Amino acid sequence: MPSSLKKWFLTAYRTHKNKGANPMSENRKYYYLKLKENFFTSEKMVILESMQDGLLYSNLLLKMYLMSLKYNGILMLNDRLPHTPQTIATFTRHQIGTVERAIKVFMEFSLVEILTDGAFYMTDIQLLIGQSSTEGERKKKERMRLQRQNLLSSGEVDKCPPYSRGDICPPEIRDKRLDIRDKSIESEAIPSTHAYGQYQNVFLSDAELAELQSELPTLWQTYVDRLSLYMASTGKQYASHAATIRRWAAEDRQKSSPQTRNRDYSVQEGETV
Repeated sequence: MPSSLKKWFLTAYRTHKNKGANPMSENRKYYYLKLKENFFTSEKMVILESMQDGLLYSNLLLKMYLMSLKYNGILMLNDRLPHTPQTIATFTRHQIGTVERAIKVFMEFSLVEILTDGAFYMTDIQLLIGQSSTEGERKKKERMRLQRQNLLSSGEVDKCPPYSRGDICPPEIRDKRLDIRDKSIESEAIPSTHAYGQYQNVFLSDAELAELQSELPTLWQTYVDRLSLYMASTGKQYASHAATIRRWAAEDRQKSSPQTRNRDYSVQEGETV
């Protein structure tokens, strides 16, 4: 392991140890990937995995997605230092040559972009990112428990168990449950959105707006108006307005941060790691 990377690992370990992180913290936030069932059968992934070393590239792509979750799609070692091909190779346990070749392929497939400071950005991460917290999961389980309790008290669960055969369940109850299920599926699949911005052309769901307000408490309205004006003046459209705002914010943060990609972290003679 290069001495510079070893020095970074030791510093990160000591910082984490001193913090005394509590794994049961109610405020801890977890990030995860939301992959569609056709992710590996999509055109890009089929072509990618059919290449020489394609299965390695596929594995590396997923690991890079996971590494970028905490920073909204940007591969960062911490708040100031972007990942390099060498550090990506170290963290993903791939050869440096494999990483360098894969990144070129990812760029050709528009899966990765290089920002102005040289940091790598996973272009479609906002369509795959998910997040939750221990507190959120606890509340979700409690809501499910209360809903179940209400159903039991009304007697409907006993009349028509969820795994009973259709000819046993009374038609009026079965039809009602199917109607509730279909409405629930529709509401989850197509979350309602509201129009925002100066020209009322930026569409965000309640959840997306809440997340942006949390991530950009003093800037979210500025980015909404900026996106609204840009789309109205150029006619350009975006698949996800929330993802576009996050990307612009990430790029602006990178532009304002010091250039650190080419900094020399080697250990000089007489220094200790």
